Amino acid sequence: MVEAKMGACWSITKDQFENLEKHTQWGIEVVEKYNKFVKERSEIEISYAKQIRNLSKKYQPKKNSEDEYKYTSCRAFLTTLNEMNDYAGQHEVIAENLSLQIISELSRYTQELKQERKSHFNDGRKAQQHIENSWKQLEQSKRRFERDCKEAERAQQYFERMDADINVTKADVEKARQQAQLRHQMAADSKAEYSSFFQSFNQEQNEHYYTLIPHIFQKIQEMEERRIERLGESMKTFAEVDRQVIPIVGKCLDGMTKAAESIEPKSDSQLVIEAYKSGFEPPGDVEFEDYSQPMTRTVSESSLSNSRGDSKPEKSSSKSKVKLWPFKKNKSPKQHKEPLSHRFNEFMTSKPKLHCFRSLKRGGSGPEDFSHLPPEQRRKKLQQKIDDFNKDIQKEMDQRDALTKMKDVYIKNPQMGDPNSVDPRLAEIGQNIEKLQFESQKFEGWLAEVEGRLPVKSEPPRQQSALYETQNSTPVNNNCAQDRESPDGSYTEEQSSESQIKVPTTDFDDEFDDEEPLPTIGNCKALYPFDGHNEGTLSVTEGETLYVIEEDKGDGWTRVRRNEDEEGYVPSSYLEVFLDKNGKGAMTYI
Repeated sequence: MVEAKMGACWSITKDQFENLEKHTQWGIEVVEKYNKFVKERSEIEISYAKQIRNLSKKYQPKKNSEDEYKYTSCRAFLTTLNEMNDYAGQHEVIAENLSLQIISELSRYTQELKQERKSHFNDGRKAQQHIENSWKQLEQSKRRFERDCKEAERAQQYFERMDADINVTKADVEKARQQAQLRHQMAADSKAEYSSFFQSFNQEQNEHYYTLIPHIFQKIQEMEERRIERLGESMKTFAEVDRQVIPIVGKCLDGMTKAAESIEPKSDSQLVIEAYKSGFEPPGDVEFEDYSQPMTRTVSESSLSNSRGDSKPEKSSSKSKVKLWPFKKNKSPKQHKEPLSHRFNEFMTSKPKLHCFRSLKRGGSGPEDFSHLPPEQRRKKLQQKIDDFNKDIQKEMDQRDALTKMKDVYIKNPQMGDPNSVDPRLAEIGQNIEKLQFESQKFEGWLAEVEGRLPVKSEPPRQQSALYETQNSTPVNNNCAQDRESPDGSYTEEQSSESQIKVPTTDFDDEFDDEEPLPTIGNCKALYPFDGHNEGTLSVTEGETLYVIEEDKGDGWTRVRRNEDEEGYVPSSYLEVFLDKNGKGAMTYI
């Protein structure tokens, strides 16, 4: 009747104490298993995000490939890499939220749950132990009462036998009677004690099964329901953590889609055209040569002939130069003719030679006026140099204006400073402006030559540039900077005797291609990293050990070798050099 009133309470399982203990232990193991699952999921998210970031970093543009990203397809790929980096960040957010909102909370809650479960079952064990002790006391009093009753009955029988026996003395009968009375009294006391324990046990048993145990099991039931509810909340949070980053992930994917849609094939094709168009005019039609007529045959001016080795380049008259052109004109009738396709392929596959060792050491990739480039590419390079000079001139002029204003302030307020202290800096800036303007005019002259505004045969800016270098810098070979080579290797222009400026040559001006491999004269250690972007230089990393094959000649560069295929020049100030004792110089310098 009582259990019917309790409804679905766990107290109806009062005789399943051990089973409930096993069930609650299994519930805690379920929580720990789910917590371990979430923890492994978080580790997977972190690992995935790390791999995505490494992948994005791996394909980021390098310094030497930045020009590729002027194309829309390459920019779209770069945007995709950046979006992937943000996408990896969202997976890191998922891992962080899982750790904070589920893993940490469930770990703490599991410890609290274990403590609460232990407390409830300890109370249950105490109550069970108490009722068992009461039952033992009841059994003991019952056995004692039974024993005393049996002994009282035997004493009574003995007394009756003694009283009926005429041969027994009166004293023995009295003694037997007293013994029987004593045993009856002991039996009565045992009965009273047994009755007391009996009532007490029934009362405690009723309280145990209808009050204490139901109360304990009710707490265990509530604990188990909270555990289940907490597990459900964690599973819900597990889904919400992913749901929270979906909008940002969607934006990343939208960014990738937008980048893909921004690709413009026409624009990329136009960039290729602008980058590689040469500006050369196509050759004229090949004239028909009629060998059936007995006449002197001459090669058409528009035909192609091989001028390499068969004839020497014709010298122009005084102050005249031949315009740089991919096809050499030669009217000698004795030259062997080659098909047009062969000559054109030779031109397209030929590469400009290194002009001189000095320009290689200085990191140059060709003549100063870019005459080794096709006309259109040369025009772009010259225009870019002119723009750079104009920017530098503007900066210097801004500094001059600022110093002029400062000098005016000092003149008006002598206590603020000496006006004469500004003059050296003003003079220096003035010289810098003159130099920059001179350089700009020189490049403008070359640009005018390319665009056809000036005669091709006159090049006064270049003569002035050579004179300026002769007066203001270390001696250089003027012929080296002004060599003109066509793609087939023949010279296409020469300086006249009137315009040539004689400059002392140095032993650095040998052709690089003709040099024999130099022996090592020592070794060196890189003190700083150096990125050798220019031709002839070698990139080194800090702490790298290299071989020295040519020491510094006073121009600040040391020639080093990494292996048989890699050698070049590195600034001497970046190296700690150790020359061999038997080598040239036999010294150590930093």
